[in-house]
Amino acid sequence: MAQQQSADALAAKHQLEAAEWNYRYYQANYLPSVSLSSSPSLNRQVSSITQPDGTNVFVRQNQLSTDLSLSIKQNIALTGGTLFVSSSLYRQDEFEQHTHGYSTVPFSIGYQQSLLGHNSLKWAKRTEPLRVRMARKQYNETMELVASRASSYFFMLASAQTDLDIARQNYAVSDTLHRYARSRYERGSITENEMLQLEVNRLTEETNQLNAEAEVEESMLTLKSYLGIKDPVTLKVLPDTLIHDTMYDAEEALALALENNPDPDQFRLNIIESQSSLAAAKANRGLKADLYVKFGLSQTGTTLGEAYSKPLNQQYGSLTLSLPLLDWGRGKGQVRVAKSRLELTQTQSDQAMEDFRLNVLKMVRQYNLQGYRVRIAYKTRETALRRYEVARWLYVQGRTTLLEFNTSISEKDKAQRAFIGSLQTYWSLYYGLRRS
Repeated sequence: MAQQQSADALAAKHQLEAAEWNYRYYQANYLPSVSLSSSPSLNRQVSSITQPDGTNVFVRQNQLSTDLSLSIKQNIALTGGTLFVSSSLYRQDEFEQHTHGYSTVPFSIGYQQSLLGHNSLKWAKRTEPLRVRMARKQYNETMELVASRASSYFFMLASAQTDLDIARQNYAVSDTLHRYARSRYERGSITENEMLQLEVNRLTEETNQLNAEAEVEESMLTLKSYLGIKDPVTLKVLPDTLIHDTMYDAEEALALALENNPDPDQFRLNIIESQSSLAAAKANRGLKADLYVKFGLSQTGTTLGEAYSKPLNQQYGSLTLSLPLLDWGRGKGQVRVAKSRLELTQTQSDQAMEDFRLNVLKMVRQYNLQGYRVRIAYKTRETALRRYEVARWLYVQGRTTLLEFNTSISEKDKAQRAFIGSLQTYWSLYYGLRRS
């Protein structure tokens, strides 16, 4: 129920969906994009126009410019550049002279890229698949965390119910013994001190019962809230005393954890991002070169047919170079900082990876041992219950002291609580191991 209805589970589903869409957005960067654009403009104003002799003349302009452009772009991950193909049509109307003209580029192809810059497309091919894989693993991890929390709330209510059962049982016994002891006290077979002690016990158990009822109500509301139960129902949980007999092999569990846990991927991602930052710092430090080349066909005319008739060749190419001659060590400093961060990230990732391995091995050992602890706690509970029954019978027969009887009650209650606690620890370790 928690994995279907809880707020944590719903939030995890939305986070996974967002990660999947981000991955689709990343994949679209490597697919062709097709766009159609137009930016018509109307210009009606008096403008200053510079003449061939250098003088300025104010001319009234009344123009309408319309255009339509179709372009296809393809990013090249290997080089980090962009290949594009386009076709465009431009028309200009002069309302003052009642003329119009066309300018067309039926076809053009070009390429642009930074020759020595940071290739973000190449690095994204290493980071983005890792991110979406982490997101999927994190979703599975969160589902196990939801199960663990539901188990925790389940046993909080189970513990509260156990306390309430103990309190009710102890109150019933203490009330019965108090009435029985009163008759014995009136006959003079017990002392006033023992009679008062039994009365104190009865009042204490009555208080314990009231406190336990409040704790059950609070724990039940907490569990209902987490499970998303809005109906006004009363919950009673039934802990299963049976546990798994499976013993897990530490090395096998570690291999599964390395395969399915998102933490190792996060460590690798941190290193790759640091390496990317170092590459970017090196690219920004020295010579920068941007290449832009374009080849196409173009024509003009007063009619649309003329504008597409006998197109002329057009070529354009540019190479922009930039070399910092004096930056007061900023580029060198950025590279050193990036190197230092990379070394720190590698050290932290190695340590985190070692801690991750040790934690998995530790959890496997704890889980395997907890099964024995549950069985021992169960036997202890049964023995303590038997001892309590014997002590109560002996006390009623007058063959044991009130102190011995109270000790048996305390041991019984402690054993019952310890058994529920050992079950809670077992299932917490179980879901914790699954989450690893």
